[in-house]
Amino acid sequence: MTNFKLLTLVESVLGKGRSTNKGNVAFHCPFCHHNKKKLEVNMNSQHWHCWVCNAAGRKIITLFKKLKVERFKISKLFEYIEETEYRPKITTTNTKAVELPAEFKPLWKLNKLSPEYRNAVYYLKKRNITIYDILKYRIGYCDSGPYSGKVIIPSYDANGVLNYFVGRAYYEDDTFKHKNPQVSKDIVGFELHVNWNYPVCLVEGAFDAIAIRRNAIPLFGKTIPNQLKHRIIENNVKTIYICLDKDARKQAIETAEYFMANGVDVYFVDIEEKDPSDIGFGKINSILANTEKLTSEWLMEQRILGI
Repeated sequence: MTNFKLLTLVESVLGKGRSTNKGNVAFHCPFCHHNKKKLEVNMNSQHWHCWVCNAAGRKIITLFKKLKVERFKISKLFEYIEETEYRPKITTTNTKAVELPAEFKPLWKLNKLSPEYRNAVYYLKKRNITIYDILKYRIGYCDSGPYSGKVIIPSYDANGVLNYFVGRAYYEDDTFKHKNPQVSKDIVGFELHVNWNYPVCLVEGAFDAIAIRRNAIPLFGKTIPNQLKHRIIENNVKTIYICLDKDARKQAIETAEYFMANGVDVYFVDIEEKDPSDIGFGKINSILANTEKLTSEWLMEQRILGI
């Protein structure tokens, strides 16, 4: 049975097709431009072949890429076919809804009589976090419970639903500097604050994203979540900056390769010594502004060097 959604999408690229047999649909070939419809695409197996110039492929995605089809159409293609090689799998491994700790207290509500409140605020000031950042990201703290002595930085999805949070100790002698919920990280961090119409900046942690401020997405780790990959391609993002810590250089280069292969302009921000959150907003944004776009030659050089 013909996948009519898929057929309509392919016809939006190749023009009106003509059904032949065994699920094949014939089109005018965009490569040899023969006057007859000699390019046949099978809507079931996805194989395509021109009987005149022998242009061929095993997947419709390769045809779309050869023709440099708009990424929103490629995203639609992901929806219509099972393309496991190119389609990032969106997983829902969270077994329960993410909830803030029961002891969570908002830091935007003044409580100067509380030593815990003052210590949490003092810690954030040392991290160059302002009251505006606290309000924007709805940062709080816990003075008791499993997250006692931690500032809590929530992450919300595009609909304002909590999808993750991080806990950071504000006492130096705390044995556990980091404490995060045991849920999937296959999310888009700080998605509520992302405008996909502008370049996005991928960083490792929440404090890094807050330091950059402008359309920064924390990975909450060193590797890019599949769901974030899908969002970037789906929303036709044209430019991304990869600004990971020095110890995540290998992952940063792998991420750059993935997006460059998908037609995205990539800028690799090589930070030699400090994290973005340590460098500060002014300096890190100056570094971003002076970063040059990556080239395939540079990536090849990195592979030769074994990085």
